[in-house]
Amino acid sequence: MEFNNLVVEISKPIGIVTVNRPKVLNALNLETVGELGAAFSWLESTSDVRAIILTGSGEKAFVAGADITEFRGKTAPDMLPFARKGHDVARIMESMGKPIIAAVNGYALGGGCEMAMACDIRFAAETARFGQPEIMLGLIPGMGGTQRLARLVGLGIARELVYGGEQITAQRAFEIGLVNRVFPVEQLMDETRKFALKLASMPSHALKMAKQATNYGYDQSLDNGLMLETQCFAQCWSHPDLEEGVAAFLEKRKADFHTG
Repeated sequence: MEFNNLVVEISKPIGIVTVNRPKVLNALNLETVGELGAAFSWLESTSDVRAIILTGSGEKAFVAGADITEFRGKTAPDMLPFARKGHDVARIMESMGKPIIAAVNGYALGGGCEMAMACDIRFAAETARFGQPEIMLGLIPGMGGTQRLARLVGLGIARELVYGGEQITAQRAFEIGLVNRVFPVEQLMDETRKFALKLASMPSHALKMAKQATNYGYDQSLDNGLMLETQCFAQCWSHPDLEEGVAAFLEKRKADFHTG
């Protein structure tokens, strides 16, 4: 596929999606958001890809937020499609069976922070900065920030960040649970690829079931979450990866998962 604002590469078994608008710090306009949805949908259907990395081009920004030049003169009806498209893309990312790792190489503000939160795992460079600064514009987050942030870091800290609009460092993001790991900037992509390769080597069906159970069970009651886990657990028994994994364990060899 061809894109105007993204670079999408496949280095089997990894797909890499790079937001490529460095002159505006990879800011999101409506076209870019739409391209992200198309890219992730395409990678979901590409059998050669088993794990995905999302990052930004250049050295300054992952995604520095929405493209505010598109805001002037707009009304609420004009901007509703933008917010809805952002929600749609995030749900595509969360619902697809393949894991997505955000490699946050710089500013992840506003919509950039929201896209990172829609990923399964977030790795950050030491120089990265996170925040939901929409309040400074007289807005609130519109692509899931008020919801996903609270689920990741707790309601109190989420309110602090959304109400105050402040940026935080990668280290602070790690401390509050927004980021999984922090690396020197020159090591970020190598470490992210290394972990993506590890995930790609896992049995894909079990990984899909793990993602489904954690994503959709997290904010359910415990009983409902356990019911979902049981269903996902049972589905693993219908897939050939389980037979291979058990056989490899009993035969004391490395499992060879090639079932897709």
